[in-house]
Amino acid sequence: MDIRFEQVDFTYQPNTPFEQHALFDINLTIKDGSYSAIVGHTGSGKSTLLQHLNALVKPTKGTVTIGDRVITPETDNKNLKPIRKKVGIVFQFPEAQLFEETVAKDIAFGPQNFGASEEEGRKLAEEMLGLVGMDESYLDRSPFELSGGQMRRVAIAGVLAMEPEVLVLDEPTAGLDPQGRKEMMEMFQHLHENRGMTIVLVTHLMDDVANYADQVFVMEKGQVIKTGKPSDVFQDTQWLKKKQLGVPTAAAFAEKLSEKGFSTDQLPLTANQLADQILNAKAGEAQ
Repeated sequence: MDIRFEQVDFTYQPNTPFEQHALFDINLTIKDGSYSAIVGHTGSGKSTLLQHLNALVKPTKGTVTIGDRVITPETDNKNLKPIRKKVGIVFQFPEAQLFEETVAKDIAFGPQNFGASEEEGRKLAEEMLGLVGMDESYLDRSPFELSGGQMRRVAIAGVLAMEPEVLVLDEPTAGLDPQGRKEMMEMFQHLHENRGMTIVLVTHLMDDVANYADQVFVMEKGQVIKTGKPSDVFQDTQWLKKKQLGVPTAAAFAEKLSEKGFSTDQLPLTANQLADQILNAKAGEAQ
């Protein structure tokens, strides 16, 4: 299922003294099965764009096409519920949205709201807990007895229980330690590779973009100012620095090595790419 924006503008509280333009002439396509990253500073419009992905808000101008549904400023708010089943959004600190007395009930809440039976909801809860790396022993525990990382996994399992085609992640590793962040990102990669899920990642961590995404959209002041593969976007490190965006760690390290004579045709974006280039350079010296 593709999601396509065509000439999309969005304004908060239009025609009031509090009117605020948030998006300007957005044109982009998130292709079915892709892993897309959206980056930009706070206030660049990332969160507003996310809310269009499952019609939480409608464009003030232009069209958003979600699968076979076309959302325009005139679209009736009724009958948008099925879109929210197809596109699941994991907001920042999703554990704050937990509220049921057991893990199983919290995960099953969404599916049951869409008509699943209690038994079907329980079965989904078991399956989704496994997907997020937790076993059945957690089903009847209170989510509020769990660690912060476990609570986040339960909240994500609740989104996955809706069996979405697209999973939207808004800074999903915020507040986690390095190991927790690594495990979380590997979990999303597993969903992408093994279940064919389309992933949309909003992050300020350029290493995650370099390691996982196949396309990146750079936003600034409500506009998309650059689009491309990470391997293309991250080559222009001077542009990234000018925009005060981060540079992947491997690319930054390779730039420092270049000051000492290490040369490469293309900046490495990941640790593995950097290691391969160094080994190749050493092999060339030995010949």
